[in-house]
Amino acid sequence: MTYAYPLLEPVSRPMPRRIGVVGAGTIGPDIAYYLKSALPTLELVLLDVRPSAIDAALARLRGYADKAVARGKMNADDATATLSGLTGSTDYGALAGCDWVIEAATEDLALKRRIFADVEARVTPGTLITSNTSSLPAARIFAGLARPERATVTHFFAPAWRNPAVEVIDWPALDRGVLAWLRRFFAETGKLPLVTSDAACFMLDRVFDNWCNDAALLLDSATAAQVDAVAQEFVHAGPFFVLNLANGNPIIIETNTLQADEEGEHYRPAPIFASVQQWKTAAPGQRVDVPTQTAKAVRERLLGVLWSQTVDILDRGIGSAADLDLGCRVALGFKAGPLELMEQAGDDAVAKVLGHYAMQRPGMPMPQRPLADYRPTERHVLVDRLDDVVVITLRRPEALNALHDAMTDDILRVIRRHETDPSVAGFVITGYGTKAFCAGADIGRFPTLLGNADGAAQYARDCSRLLVHLDTATKPVVAAINGMALGGGFEMAMRCHALVAHRRAWLQLPEVSLGILPAIGAMAVPFRRWNSASATFQRMLTTAARLRASEANEAGIVAELADGIDDLMARACAQVRLLARGGVPPRPGDGPVPLPAFPPFEGRAADGRVVSAAVVRLIEQGVRDAAAAPSLAAALEVGYRAFGEVACTPAAREGIQAFMERRNPDFTATG
Repeated sequence: MTYAYPLLEPVSRPMPRRIGVVGAGTIGPDIAYYLKSALPTLELVLLDVRPSAIDAALARLRGYADKAVARGKMNADDATATLSGLTGSTDYGALAGCDWVIEAATEDLALKRRIFADVEARVTPGTLITSNTSSLPAARIFAGLARPERATVTHFFAPAWRNPAVEVIDWPALDRGVLAWLRRFFAETGKLPLVTSDAACFMLDRVFDNWCNDAALLLDSATAAQVDAVAQEFVHAGPFFVLNLANGNPIIIETNTLQADEEGEHYRPAPIFASVQQWKTAAPGQRVDVPTQTAKAVRERLLGVLWSQTVDILDRGIGSAADLDLGCRVALGFKAGPLELMEQAGDDAVAKVLGHYAMQRPGMPMPQRPLADYRPTERHVLVDRLDDVVVITLRRPEALNALHDAMTDDILRVIRRHETDPSVAGFVITGYGTKAFCAGADIGRFPTLLGNADGAAQYARDCSRLLVHLDTATKPVVAAINGMALGGGFEMAMRCHALVAHRRAWLQLPEVSLGILPAIGAMAVPFRRWNSASATFQRMLTTAARLRASEANEAGIVAELADGIDDLMARACAQVRLLARGGVPPRPGDGPVPLPAFPPFEGRAADGRVVSAAVVRLIEQGVRDAAAAPSLAAALEVGYRAFGEVACTPAAREGIQAFMERRNPDFTATG
């Protein structure tokens, strides 16, 4: 059985102690830096035929670590640990003792085969072997290996030390246990493994390469700068700007030639790629004049190739719909995935664009089924069964699993689909990866509601639809808090019937530092559910103080602490079954609840930053009014109205503007 969430995969292979990276050119050192940052005690050897390349690579990694320390993202001890155990060599003998060898050399099939022959001659039968190729099928690369079952492609995306996406290629010879281990390893070390089949160019490069190729084919009617400017409706940087950054023209020639040779002349690369080194374009966001008709033609052509590749990938089973949408956002910089764009446009508009594209580009793939059939049931969560427990994993790693409308609806849809199933005891909600359970709620439409008390209050009510459903759920829902739970993420956990947390997890209500207040329950629920911890929640609300999982456990907020992901999930499932046998706990009680007095206002958050006195007054009054309310519903309504009121303050305007501008807010003039 394969689980949708990689960290549910049971594996017996331990974490690697020594890894070899073959190729010290462009991406190899970045892969090495990711591995060493994630596993500082790892021994890692960079192998290259050129000593100068090794020296340059090691210098680059030292530069990465120095920059991380200078920016406060890493302390000096961690930097020293990251760079220790890191060596370079020109001798394949240095790969002896490696648990895993990753090849990151030039995209040349013959060269890769020679490399892997040399590698296999020097490593043990249990050593994993993977290639970082972006286009060459695994079946071709590893055809000559004596043990191909331990080899596959692991395709990283630049910059590999920061971009979380990695395609893991599932090909017929690959051992199922190796695939499971790779998926789990990447998820544990901060990556987003996307499993694809062994088609040429796999999943995401098919999108990117053909997006760029069609962009080049537009140059008879638009400039590169104009194409990039139109493309920025969909991506953060246009195709020609990205090609300049990556020196990508040779890559497009190579990958699209491969696709053309295998799948037809319609994939043949645009001839202009062979004669241009740098494209004349503008920086993202820079104004470029584009005539209206030109913009319309470019927009439709780019959507045409994007949706053509999307339906082809899904019709051929190269990847899954949810992975395709997520991969396009995370790896390729799309603002919304292609299927999300299809949904926004509507089936009639999509069909019209694809029909026009089919006339422009004969032979390019077209839908083989109704357009609605391509969209995933859930786009932002993973769903698994652990015996009688349904596990819902929040998967928005690019946003630390933050809630937004689509994810909220996904969670609610899964619960409703299973809550009447007699074989289901209950649910566990957890976050993807090891860093975040849920980093709060996306600001979403809130900036447009500043100054609109009624609109902001209604927005809070609308955002509470999942939480209100949890209040009346007939089957237990347990929060498995695997990392930080902030703001709306913590508010969601509060509405679950039990909380289980990893020991290193922490909880926070940071809204006051943004000039706002929690909108969907934190003003009311914790004081009714954990009244003895009221002073703790008062401090969290007014100073954004963090609460460690161990402290939450001592206060009775968290039922159990776990020592790892496996332990966390086991304890969460056990809590579900325990609650299912005893009955779902009642909602937080109706009637007024007692409160201690708030401490005197000191004007600063727990981290020392100035907070707004006006916002703190609204929080304190809102908590008191909610505690005095005759029912939970009335108490929640107090919170919604308080959110509407805070939306009309100068502090909220300053806090939200500062957040969007990525600066610290200045509340000294807002009160």
